[in-house]
Amino acid sequence: MSLTPTPAATGRRGPRTSSPAARRQSRAAWTLALPFLALFAVFMLLPVAWSLLMSVTDTKSADLRTPFAVGFVGLDNYVELFQDPVFFTALRNTGVFVLFGLPLTLAAGLAAAVVLDRGIRAFRAVFRVGLYLPVVTSVVAIAVVWKTLLEPRAGLVNTVLGRVGIDGPAWLADTRFALPVMIVMAVWRNLGTVMIIMLAGLQGVPQSLMEAAELDGAGPWQRFRRITLPLLRPALLLTSVTTGIGYLQFFDEPFVMTNGGPLDSTLSATMFSYRQFGYGNYDYSSAASYVVFVLIAALTVLQFRVMREKD
Repeated sequence: MSLTPTPAATGRRGPRTSSPAARRQSRAAWTLALPFLALFAVFMLLPVAWSLLMSVTDTKSADLRTPFAVGFVGLDNYVELFQDPVFFTALRNTGVFVLFGLPLTLAAGLAAAVVLDRGIRAFRAVFRVGLYLPVVTSVVAIAVVWKTLLEPRAGLVNTVLGRVGIDGPAWLADTRFALPVMIVMAVWRNLGTVMIIMLAGLQGVPQSLMEAAELDGAGPWQRFRRITLPLLRPALLLTSVTTGIGYLQFFDEPFVMTNGGPLDSTLSATMFSYRQFGYGNYDYSSAASYVVFVLIAALTVLQFRVMREKD
């Protein structure tokens, strides 16, 4: 009789054996995934790795014919970047856009969701579609329409203001108003996404909790703050992360409406990178792009830490 303990006796599993059927399924799965993996590697991973390499070299447009003859400069591009006052202006504009645009979008989307969930009973579907319509509309088309509406002489906004005796400013040509106008436009355009996600979260709040809190004497604001908001934490986290990532990369609005002006007051970090790429400074442009990437990662980590589920 053998005294050697078996895997079952020791509580350990024996070596896994893969059946022929499982191996065939694995090979079939990898075969089906291979086209996507190849496209992802060629059009995503390779450009990302190449841009990172360019950010630590002196790659210019003239080096396209001899890409392996460029020189390694280390972190010189990043050092030069943080000594560039134009880049700091772009970072400041991007920070203001995110600092004001993100909370306003979340607040407006949540307010619209609450009104649709409890306030508006008739034509609820019509209001949902109307508020969500800007999300599925081309941002370029929206920017062109807003630019027309804000035209200082014949635009609808200044025409209406003139009827009531107010001399409207040149909205997009004034450094005081150009960036706030884009923030308002971004909030209006993106609140539909937040609204849909928040509405789904609100409809998942158990009514029994709300009724029990009401019986205990909790008012509407107390019920919303103590019950609804904590249960909406996952929806708030999702919308804040996705909206924040989009706002840190805002580009289309200033590109179409102001081209970064007036006096760089609407120049964003991504637009700065785009301009440097157009100038042929591929190394400088790549470095600026990776600064934006680091900011996106930092903001996302911060949002997860602040808004994650409490144990």
